[in-house]
Amino acid sequence: MGKKLKIKLSIADRIYPLTINPNQEEGLRKAAKSIEVMIKQFEQSYAVRDKQDVLAMCALQFATKVEQKTIDKNDDMDTIANRLNELNDLLYDNLS
Repeated sequence: MGKKLKIKLSIADRIYPLTINPNQEEGLRKAAKSIEVMIKQFEQSYAVRDKQDVLAMCALQFATKVEQKTIDKNDDMDTIANRLNELNDLLYDNLS
């Protein structure tokens, strides 16, 4: 295994020490930054008193994005499959 990297990430006013592979650092730092930005947006937009509520809303928003991408990808695949079947039928009709 490669050399591990020790980093500290700040999320919701807490420090989280992590030991990671060096190739994970950029993604983790970007994710932590995205969470911090989202926390600030929720705190400015809503009267939220508890950090846990804000973090739960952040988690819900991130999970929703992931799930929506999966749904969109599946819809795209269905559309592509239907189009390929139509093209296959056209080819079969013209070659017969």
